[in-house]
Amino acid sequence: MIDRLTVSALAAVLVAAATGAEAHPHVFVDAKVEIVFDNAGRLTAVRNIWQFDPAFTAFAVQGLDANDDGELSDEELAPLAKVNVQSLAEFDFFTFLTVGGQDMAFAPPSEYWLAFHSGRLTLFYTLPVEKPAAIEARATVEVFDPEYFVAFDFVRDGPVTLDGAPDGCSATYRPPGELDARTAAILSQIPADQREIPRDLREATSVLANLISVNCR
Repeated sequence: MIDRLTVSALAAVLVAAATGAEAHPHVFVDAKVEIVFDNAGRLTAVRNIWQFDPAFTAFAVQGLDANDDGELSDEELAPLAKVNVQSLAEFDFFTFLTVGGQDMAFAPPSEYWLAFHSGRLTLFYTLPVEKPAAIEARATVEVFDPEYFVAFDFVRDGPVTLDGAPDGCSATYRPPGELDARTAAILSQIPADQREIPRDLREATSVLANLISVNCR
Protein backbone atom coordinates (compact mmCIF):
# COMPACT_ATOMS: atom_id res chain seq x y z
CA MET A 1 0.00 0.00 0.00
CA ILE A 2 2.39 2.59 -1.32
CA ASP A 3 0.39 5.66 -0.35
CA ARG A 4 -1.00 4.32 2.86
CA LEU A 5 1.42 3.18 5.49
CA THR A 6 4.80 2.07 4.16
CA VAL A 7 6.42 0.77 1.04
CA SER A 8 7.46 -2.38 2.88
CA ALA A 9 3.86 -2.90 4.01
CA LEU A 10 2.90 -3.30 0.36
CA ALA A 11 4.08 -6.89 0.65
CA ALA A 12 1.50 -7.60 3.34
CA VAL A 13 -1.32 -6.28 1.22
CA LEU A 14 -0.24 -8.14 -1.90
CA VAL A 15 0.19 -11.41 -0.04
CA ALA A 16 -3.22 -11.00 1.56
CA ALA A 17 -4.74 -10.45 -1.87
CA ALA A 18 -2.91 -13.42 -3.33
CA THR A 19 -4.18 -15.71 -0.60
CA GLY A 20 -7.82 -14.80 -1.06
CA ALA A 21 -8.34 -11.68 1.06
CA GLU A 22 -9.80 -9.80 -1.90
CA ALA A 23 -12.44 -7.66 -0.23
CA HIS A 24 -11.89 -4.37 1.50
CA PRO A 25 -10.59 -3.97 4.17
CA HIS A 26 -7.04 -5.27 3.80
CA VAL A 27 -5.48 -4.13 7.09
CA PHE A 28 -6.98 -4.61 10.55
CA VAL A 29 -6.17 -2.46 13.56
CA ASP A 30 -7.06 -2.76 17.26
CA ALA A 31 -7.12 0.80 18.53
CA LYS A 32 -7.57 3.06 21.50
CA VAL A 33 -7.39 6.83 21.97
CA GLU A 34 -6.18 9.22 24.65
CA ILE A 35 -7.60 12.75 24.70
CA VAL A 36 -5.00 15.16 26.11
CA PHE A 37 -5.71 18.41 27.99
CA ASP A 38 -3.34 21.14 29.20
CA ASN A 39 -3.27 22.85 32.61
CA ALA A 40 -5.78 25.43 31.37
CA GLY A 41 -8.30 22.71 30.63
CA ARG A 42 -8.00 22.96 26.87
CA LEU A 43 -7.99 19.98 24.55
CA THR A 44 -4.49 19.95 23.08
CA ALA A 45 -3.89 16.58 21.42
CA VAL A 46 -5.19 13.17 20.43
CA ARG A 47 -2.96 10.16 21.06
CA ASN A 48 -3.57 7.13 18.89
CA ILE A 49 -2.44 3.63 19.80
CA TRP A 50 -2.86 1.20 16.92
CA GLN A 51 -1.99 -2.49 17.00
CA PHE A 52 -1.80 -4.11 13.56
CA ASP A 53 -2.97 -7.58 12.67
CA PRO A 54 -0.44 -10.46 12.65
CA ALA A 55 -0.30 -10.82 8.86
CA PHE A 56 0.36 -7.13 8.33
CA THR A 57 2.96 -7.18 11.09
CA ALA A 58 4.83 -10.13 9.63
CA PHE A 59 5.29 -8.60 6.21
CA ALA A 60 5.71 -4.98 7.25
CA VAL A 61 8.84 -5.77 9.26
CA GLN A 62 10.58 -7.90 6.66
CA GLY A 63 14.18 -6.82 6.19
CA LEU A 64 14.23 -4.47 9.17
CA ASP A 65 16.44 -6.64 11.41
CA ALA A 66 19.68 -5.03 10.25
CA ASN A 67 21.96 -6.90 12.68
CA ASP A 68 20.19 -10.27 12.27
CA ASP A 69 19.81 -10.80 16.00
CA GLY A 70 16.21 -11.96 15.70
CA GLU A 71 14.79 -8.89 17.40
CA LEU A 72 13.84 -5.42 16.25
CA SER A 73 15.31 -2.59 18.30
CA ASP A 74 13.85 0.88 18.68
CA GLU A 75 16.51 2.11 16.28
CA GLU A 76 15.57 -0.46 13.63
CA LEU A 77 11.87 0.39 13.95
CA ALA A 78 12.35 4.18 13.98
CA PRO A 79 12.56 4.67 10.17
CA LEU A 80 9.41 2.59 9.68
CA ALA A 81 7.59 4.66 12.30
CA LYS A 82 8.63 7.87 10.55
CA VAL A 83 7.41 6.69 7.15
CA ASN A 84 4.13 5.51 8.67
CA VAL A 85 3.40 8.85 10.28
CA GLN A 86 4.42 10.85 7.22
CA SER A 87 2.26 8.68 4.96
CA LEU A 88 -0.76 8.90 7.26
CA ALA A 89 -0.81 12.70 6.87
CA GLU A 90 -2.26 12.27 3.37
CA PHE A 91 -5.28 10.59 4.93
CA ASP A 92 -5.75 13.02 7.84
CA PHE A 93 -4.37 10.29 10.09
CA PHE A 94 -7.81 8.62 9.88
CA THR A 95 -8.61 10.89 12.86
CA PHE A 96 -11.23 13.66 12.73
CA LEU A 97 -11.82 16.11 15.58
CA THR A 98 -14.65 18.60 16.05
CA VAL A 99 -15.17 20.97 18.98
CA GLY A 100 -18.52 22.70 19.28
CA GLY A 101 -19.35 21.57 15.76
CA GLN A 102 -16.19 23.10 14.27
CA ASP A 103 -13.62 20.96 12.50
CA MET A 104 -10.22 21.18 14.18
CA ALA A 105 -6.89 20.86 12.38
CA PHE A 106 -3.91 18.88 13.66
CA ALA A 107 -0.25 19.82 13.53
CA PRO A 108 2.20 17.14 12.34
CA PRO A 109 3.08 14.60 15.05
CA SER A 110 6.40 15.10 16.77
CA GLU A 111 5.98 12.17 19.18
CA TYR A 112 5.71 8.73 17.62
CA TRP A 113 7.24 5.26 17.80
CA LEU A 114 6.65 1.61 16.94
CA ALA A 115 6.88 -1.30 19.37
CA PHE A 116 5.90 -4.95 19.63
CA HIS A 117 3.12 -6.07 21.94
CA SER A 118 2.01 -9.70 21.98
CA GLY A 119 3.93 -10.25 18.76
CA ARG A 120 2.10 -7.50 16.89
CA LEU A 121 3.40 -4.22 15.58
CA THR A 122 1.95 -1.28 17.50
CA LEU A 123 2.11 2.36 16.46
CA PHE A 124 1.97 5.11 19.09
CA TYR A 125 1.66 8.72 17.96
CA THR A 126 0.34 12.04 19.23
CA LEU A 127 -1.58 14.52 17.07
CA PRO A 128 -1.27 18.08 18.49
CA VAL A 129 -4.30 20.29 17.92
CA GLU A 130 -3.22 23.40 15.99
CA LYS A 131 -5.42 25.63 18.16
CA PRO A 132 -6.07 24.14 21.62
CA ALA A 133 -9.72 24.55 22.57
CA ALA A 134 -11.74 24.65 25.75
CA ILE A 135 -14.62 22.18 25.69
CA GLU A 136 -17.57 24.51 26.18
CA ALA A 137 -19.71 22.24 24.01
CA ARG A 138 -19.32 18.65 22.96
CA ALA A 139 -16.11 17.53 21.26
CA THR A 140 -16.05 14.46 19.06
CA VAL A 141 -13.23 12.32 17.74
CA GLU A 142 -13.90 9.94 14.87
CA VAL A 143 -11.37 7.28 13.89
CA PHE A 144 -11.95 5.39 10.67
CA ASP A 145 -10.83 5.02 7.06
CA PRO A 146 -13.51 6.43 4.72
CA GLU A 147 -12.13 4.22 1.95
CA TYR A 148 -12.35 1.14 4.21
CA PHE A 149 -8.89 -0.06 3.23
CA VAL A 150 -8.07 -0.17 6.94
CA ALA A 151 -10.60 -1.46 9.47
CA PHE A 152 -10.41 -0.06 13.01
CA ASP A 153 -11.78 -2.05 15.93
CA PHE A 154 -11.45 -0.34 19.31
CA VAL A 155 -10.46 -2.43 22.30
CA ARG A 156 -13.23 -3.28 24.74
CA ASP A 157 -11.22 -2.49 27.86
CA GLY A 158 -10.55 1.26 28.00
CA PRO A 159 -11.13 2.34 24.39
CA VAL A 160 -10.76 6.00 25.38
CA THR A 161 -8.86 7.76 28.16
CA LEU A 162 -8.89 11.42 29.23
CA ASP A 163 -5.42 12.73 30.13
CA GLY A 164 -5.38 15.83 32.31
CA ALA A 165 -9.04 16.66 31.75
CA PRO A 166 -10.73 19.18 34.06
CA ASP A 167 -13.17 17.98 36.68
CA GLY A 168 -16.58 17.31 35.18
CA CYS A 169 -15.28 16.01 31.85
CA SER A 170 -16.29 12.58 30.64
CA ALA A 171 -15.98 10.56 27.46
CA THR A 172 -18.19 7.97 25.84
CA TYR A 173 -17.40 5.59 23.02
CA ARG A 174 -19.78 4.44 20.30
CA PRO A 175 -18.66 1.53 18.12
CA PRO A 176 -19.11 1.65 14.35
CA GLY A 177 -22.23 0.47 12.60
CA GLU A 178 -22.46 -2.14 9.89
CA LEU A 179 -22.34 -1.70 6.15
CA ASP A 180 -25.50 -2.45 4.22
CA ALA A 181 -25.39 -5.56 2.05
CA ARG A 182 -25.13 -3.64 -1.23
CA THR A 183 -22.15 -1.56 -0.10
CA ALA A 184 -20.39 -4.59 1.35
CA ALA A 185 -20.88 -6.47 -1.93
CA ILE A 186 -19.43 -3.60 -3.98
CA LEU A 187 -16.43 -3.26 -1.68
CA SER A 188 -15.78 -6.98 -1.96
CA GLN A 189 -15.06 -6.49 -5.66
CA ILE A 190 -12.46 -3.74 -5.21
CA PRO A 191 -8.91 -5.09 -5.55
CA ALA A 192 -6.15 -4.42 -3.02
CA ASP A 193 -4.23 -2.17 -5.40
CA GLN A 194 -7.12 0.27 -5.77
CA ARG A 195 -6.66 2.84 -3.05
CA GLU A 196 -9.53 5.24 -3.70
CA ILE A 197 -13.21 4.35 -3.83
CA PRO A 198 -16.08 6.34 -5.39
CA ARG A 199 -17.60 9.23 -3.44
CA ASP A 200 -20.92 7.47 -2.89
CA LEU A 201 -19.10 4.55 -1.28
CA ARG A 202 -17.11 6.92 0.92
CA GLU A 203 -20.40 8.38 2.17
CA ALA A 204 -21.79 4.91 2.81
CA THR A 205 -18.72 3.88 4.82
CA SER A 206 -19.18 6.81 7.23
CA VAL A 207 -21.16 4.39 9.42
CA LEU A 208 -17.84 2.68 10.17
CA ALA A 209 -16.58 5.57 12.29
CA ASN A 210 -15.51 4.85 15.86
CA LEU A 211 -17.04 7.84 17.67
CA ILE A 212 -15.72 9.30 20.91
CA SER A 213 -17.76 12.08 22.51
CA VAL A 214 -16.23 14.35 25.16
CA ASN A 215 -18.38 16.55 27.38
CA CYS A 216 -17.19 18.96 30.07
CA ARG A 217 -19.55 20.61 32.56
